[in-house]
Amino acid sequence: MVLKLGVHVSISGGISNSVDNALKIGCSAFQIFTRSPRQWKTKELTPNETEMFKEKLDNSSIGPESVVVHMPYLPNLSAPTSEMYEKSILVLTDEITRCNLLGIPYLVIHLGSHLGQGPKNGINQLVNACTKSLQSYSDRGLPKNRVKILLENSAGQKNSIGSQIEEIQSIFNILGKNDYGLCIDTCHLFAAGYDLSSETGVTTLIEQIDSHLGIENIKIIHLNDSKGDLGSNLDRHYHLGLGKIGESGLRHLVNYKKLNKIPFIMETPIDAVRNDIDNIEFVRNVLCK
Repeated sequence: MVLKLGVHVSISGGISNSVDNALKIGCSAFQIFTRSPRQWKTKELTPNETEMFKEKLDNSSIGPESVVVHMPYLPNLSAPTSEMYEKSILVLTDEITRCNLLGIPYLVIHLGSHLGQGPKNGINQLVNACTKSLQSYSDRGLPKNRVKILLENSAGQKNSIGSQIEEIQSIFNILGKNDYGLCIDTCHLFAAGYDLSSETGVTTLIEQIDSHLGIENIKIIHLNDSKGDLGSNLDRHYHLGLGKIGESGLRHLVNYKKLNKIPFIMETPIDAVRNDIDNIEFVRNVLCK
């Protein structure tokens, strides 16, 4: 079985270096930040940078549909109206712009926290932020938007939006499918109480996701094991097969036929236990030939 498989790679030294970094470790898909994920301000991408990135990607074995950008960490798109919320909308608009310039079709967003104002208010703020950002992109007079915003499920931390499949469905139904898709994170699912540790658990979950959200709307899967227990709401990614989800569940997930056209991106630690190449190797070893 051939799977589009990769990791989050560095853009250090220039955004086009991400293509080299991905190919160097055998990725057939990859994820990047287009800027520092922990700063509000960033430099504009130069035409030279964007052209070099697109040229390297075109000349590689990785198709653009297997590349994804992740939003920076600081924005909170579900926050009450404030200066920080307005800045979050600006960052989302900028990231939509940068993805279009780079020819990257997917932008993953965390759904954020309602900060105690309640899920209903948080969802309204999230929908407003996404709608405003796409409108702001259009108002810039740039070519038609070709980027889908991917809603990523959360681990269920206090005040967070989008840890339950039904809640994501309600958000997705409001936003519509034209400019939106889904990114499913396995660690977040497990932390939110969805048991992926067995073949039965994986099958049940995928059927639930398909009936509520539609498998065809999942554009990226974040493949991570979990350091926290089932239902712990702990967003702690771990090496594949070595966490609480374990090898059996992950083996069944990556071999599930309905998912075999979706890129799997790992966001696992790099430490003394394993590096990115080791985690890629784990997946290749459990894939059915």
